[in-house]
Amino acid sequence: MLGSADSEEPLMLPMEAIELDAFRHRYESDTFWCGTLLGGCGGQLTTKLYTDRACHFAHHPDPDGLPHVCGRHARGVNSADHLYVKSAAAAWLADRGEQASFEYTRPDGAPLGSVVDVRWQHGGLRVHLDQTVAPVWESGMEPVLGTMVPVDRDTLIRRWYVHRIRLDSDGTMRRVRIGTEAFARDTEWFTLDDCQMAERGLTTPAVERIIQGRTTTPPARWPAAKAKKEPDADARAQVLLRQLAHACKVEAVVVVQRVCREIADLAGAGTATQSKLDDAILDAHQWLQEQSDVRRELFERLEEAVTDGRAQQVRELLVRANATAAHDRTEDEDRIAGAAASLVAARPRAREAAQSQPDMAQRASDLTARAAASTVRRVLIDLRGRGRRHLSKATLHSHAQLLAEEAAKAGKHLTAAQHREVDLWVRRSENSQNGVVPAAPARPADKGPASSKSATASGAGQAKPPVNTVTVWVWKDRYGGLRAADRQTRPEASVRDVPLPDDTGPLRRLYSNLTRMIAEREAAGGPVHTNRGTLPVRLWETHDGHLTASLTQRKGATVVSLTLPAELEPLRELHAKVVAQMKARGIPRQPWTKRSKRST
Repeated sequence: MLGSADSEEPLMLPMEAIELDAFRHRYESDTFWCGTLLGGCGGQLTTKLYTDRACHFAHHPDPDGLPHVCGRHARGVNSADHLYVKSAAAAWLADRGEQASFEYTRPDGAPLGSVVDVRWQHGGLRVHLDQTVAPVWESGMEPVLGTMVPVDRDTLIRRWYVHRIRLDSDGTMRRVRIGTEAFARDTEWFTLDDCQMAERGLTTPAVERIIQGRTTTPPARWPAAKAKKEPDADARAQVLLRQLAHACKVEAVVVVQRVCREIADLAGAGTATQSKLDDAILDAHQWLQEQSDVRRELFERLEEAVTDGRAQQVRELLVRANATAAHDRTEDEDRIAGAAASLVAARPRAREAAQSQPDMAQRASDLTARAAASTVRRVLIDLRGRGRRHLSKATLHSHAQLLAEEAAKAGKHLTAAQHREVDLWVRRSENSQNGVVPAAPARPADKGPASSKSATASGAGQAKPPVNTVTVWVWKDRYGGLRAADRQTRPEASVRDVPLPDDTGPLRRLYSNLTRMIAEREAAGGPVHTNRGTLPVRLWETHDGHLTASLTQRKGATVVSLTLPAELEPLRELHAKVVAQMKARGIPRQPWTKRSKRST
């Protein structure tokens, strides 16, 4: 996105938030304006910082609350190339002691920025940034062509070489490059520091090589008295035909009319070429008539919409009329456009204010829900850290009451797991007030993979694994080694529901790791670091050739460390299983730590 500051120097706004902070600090004492040389409205701009989309310039809001209307349509990075050309050329000539003047020439109503004229005491350049205006080789101003401006072979042979210009993006700036194109030679590109101004005009290192390789003296760039031979009429006709076709393609009515006048003034073309020119003019006149009918229909629809008071349709049609029919308007067209603009400007502001009130209410409600969700998460983290055994009944009741109230306000801003955890703490508070102790779940009868497998087989159609188990996928690699994973990554893997261990130490270690990882994830809002959380799984092969697994030690088994999942929901599900297992065994849930033996 391009803007212009107080000095009318073009600037490119960084699109990343971190780069925009540095940009604001650098230009904190400057102001930015919608440049009229870019086709803008001249109003003051401000910078908009976003983290979910690209940062950009924006107009200051209208004091009356109306949407700001700006006539600038070009948003590309190259829409300010004519300003960059002026800035670079002024600095380059100043280093060589030349005082230059600049003009954004608009021959035959060409768009602003198509042509830049650079003049100084000993010469001048005409820079064509696009192909809207055809270059004139014998005008006393040396043409410098953009990369998309065509040049025919005869011109390259006759002039030996032509200069081209391109602009490359470099950070938040555009750097000018000058190229030299010759017949049967590739274009060579140089920086402005590599170029010089000589008697023959603009020169580059490639010009010197081209002149040395020719046996004749190159023609003078600015003849004093003797006029140059006019270009071949057939070659000029081909250029005009290409310009006419391109202008019709992009619907440039002004350019089509200008090229038609130039074709009519062209003389000396061959019979075949003249026939093509006549056909092209007939097609162009027919195209112009069609565009005239479309324009007339557009203003008729606009006038009808103004008469009926359809403000939204008037706004849409007026934008289209300003974009496609802003030139050579008749008195009736100016009258219709003025009435449409007045209707759009006089649209009741109260209606827009009434429409904005629901949006403001929605934003306020959303902010309240987000604040409530933040409170719920903070209280849950506090409760997890303190544990139920370290809470008094009054404290537990106040926390549970606060959780219930804030969770009702938060709504969708809390996950399903957070809502379940809130309900759990509320039930605990109610049971504590009523003196009810929740019953511990029954201890599972099976202790190994074999019994788990038989239970699954006996319960036909059972989809869920046993409650206090860890699902593990086991397979053999191509070397015969045993492998395991916490998710199905191989199609040949066999699933095993491995019971959690009964020992106090492993259970408390796993509970401590899970609690710490969940707390880190909720506090930082980033990914879980699982380097400290693993499950050691023992694998072995039975006598009948089946693979099985267990969390308990077994002689001759292969030990595989499964990294705990990084997602929060699987962590909480595993945490709930471990808590249920510890409650069933009567194991306290204080974080497990190794204690070094103290010497007495």
